[in-house]
Amino acid sequence: MQTNPTPSSPAHASLVALGDSFTEGMSDLLPDGTYRGWADLLAARMAAVTPGFRYANLAVRGKLIQQIVDEQVDRAAAMGADVITLVGGLNDTLRPKCDMVQVRDLLTEAVERLAPHCEQLVLMRSPGRQGPVLERFRPRMEALFAVVDELAARHDAVVVDLYGAPALGDPRLWDVDRLHLTGEGHRRVAEAVWQTLGYPAEDPEWHLPPDATLPPHWVARRVEDARFARRHLLPWIGRRLTGRSSGDGLPPKRPELLPYETA
Repeated sequence: MQTNPTPSSPAHASLVALGDSFTEGMSDLLPDGTYRGWADLLAARMAAVTPGFRYANLAVRGKLIQQIVDEQVDRAAAMGADVITLVGGLNDTLRPKCDMVQVRDLLTEAVERLAPHCEQLVLMRSPGRQGPVLERFRPRMEALFAVVDELAARHDAVVVDLYGAPALGDPRLWDVDRLHLTGEGHRRVAEAVWQTLGYPAEDPEWHLPPDATLPPHWVARRVEDARFARRHLLPWIGRRLTGRSSGDGLPPKRPELLPYETA
């Protein structure tokens, strides 16, 4: 059931999301085998307070910033949505060879082409869990986030700081592949964007870690590490070395800006 926005709430009537697997919604898996994710959750909440709300999600897993610029940016700009979210470049930083100057230039191009065509552009400092696999890439990630901050200041965009949220560094909010958030992780991201857009908080403590639990036994951790390496790490390395992507040939999950129906 739709309700009217409260006087203190914004009234954004449309949302377009751009990016890669993070915005597509991996690994927030639904019973039918599709992915939901933070952008869908956010759209549902925005639709519940704004009659006629429309939503498009152009994100595709594995996309690099060049592909996002080439395949998504102009399409999103032409839709003229009230809110556009752009999260990209992180896949580039995880490649063995990454030209950070090129990443900066492409992200700048994307922002410059999107900002004039929406009321509010939303950028993010992506979440990053703790662990040895990502530690070697952390300087690149932080260099990317510095560019995000600079572009936001220049183009009146808002930045959702997920990287600085303790909850999203907690391994319990990451899927077994250690690269994508769980459903609970995506819920917290949706809450963070919701609040950044000016809507009243539903979970003021989204950024705090879950309650402490007993750590798994050493043997269980080693078994899980071996399973992760076999099922996720080795295939991921193989794709990086061969230039393939998990999103090759896949269409966007919601390519048109259409009314979003809430249950």
